[in-house]
Amino acid sequence: MNRLFNSFKSRIYFDQYLFISITLLSIMGLVFLYSASQGNIETTVKQSLFVVLGLILMFLLSQIDPDFYKNNSLLFLIFSIVLILITMIFGKEVNGAKRWLDLGFFTLQSSEIVKIALPVFLAAYLYDKPLPISLLNTLISMMVILIIVNLVRIQPDLGTSLVIFIAGIYVLFLAGLSWRFIGISFGTFILSLPFIWNNFLEPFQRQRILTLLDPNADPYGSGWNITQSKIAIGSGGIKGKGYGEGSQAHLDFLPETETDFIFSVIAEEFGFIGACILISTFFFIMLRCFFLAINARDRFCRLTIGGLSLLFISTIFINLAMVVGIIPVVGMPLPFISKGGSSLLSFYIAFGIIISMATHKKLMQK
Repeated sequence: MNRLFNSFKSRIYFDQYLFISITLLSIMGLVFLYSASQGNIETTVKQSLFVVLGLILMFLLSQIDPDFYKNNSLLFLIFSIVLILITMIFGKEVNGAKRWLDLGFFTLQSSEIVKIALPVFLAAYLYDKPLPISLLNTLISMMVILIIVNLVRIQPDLGTSLVIFIAGIYVLFLAGLSWRFIGISFGTFILSLPFIWNNFLEPFQRQRILTLLDPNADPYGSGWNITQSKIAIGSGGIKGKGYGEGSQAHLDFLPETETDFIFSVIAEEFGFIGACILISTFFFIMLRCFFLAINARDRFCRLTIGGLSLLFISTIFINLAMVVGIIPVVGMPLPFISKGGSSLLSFYIAFGIIISMATHKKLMQK
């Protein structure tokens, strides 16, 4: 019996540190969401179902050999692009944006799939290229990145398009992107800012940037979100006001408490100590991912873990920077904490792939 159990156990690919920390983070997210939704049982139960489904999905994806992801990365990317195109045509429009595909039982945000597919594809394309990667391979990669970023941008979804762009650049950088190319690209980007401002940003997106520079110019209009978020975070103090006692959220001063600004609710109710515990959990996951990337079996696995991990970290940074007023409001959920099935499942998928890359080791050849 013991022999059978050990044989079964040896076939399970599992990283207990990531699994336990992500499970704890998910439970914390449900606790925070219940308060942020003002005790809405339906919202919390629905999110709980996504959490259970996501944990199962993460476990199943972690059992798949990395070669499967490498060999099918192009199909995964094409599938995600097709989903975006279908969404643009048949998608559900909310507040002037077509980002969601109504599947009846579930509303899918297609851009959440492509932000996982792109780093995996780039890692598969670049893993065997000589260092530093050639100009041709760099341009091909950049072309793929910019096409996908533009498809998401015109939905419009500036926040997700920004994250997708960053995720693609991360993989290029980890694969050995030339510093000369980085310098030239950065200089070109700076010089093209006026063109981007006039031709690529929607009027409401420009207003958000202007509001960031001077939120007090229109405190009851465009500056309301950032102002109320700062008030909520600052009023929490060291220990917070107590669970369910946040006045900014529960008196409806703070907008989007279940999604974009849920961290403001956490900071107000649990204070500096609660915010530090949450950020420390994120930090532990980040360090664990970096450790797994360094010890991965080959360059493809290292690039994939590195790209998906930095995608996760960037999403956290953008959300936190947004709610404290460092960057414009771009509509970015906090991973495993904010409400939203598509975003939540996309990160479970990402960590399932990360665990797969980290735990499948090649046999040593004699």
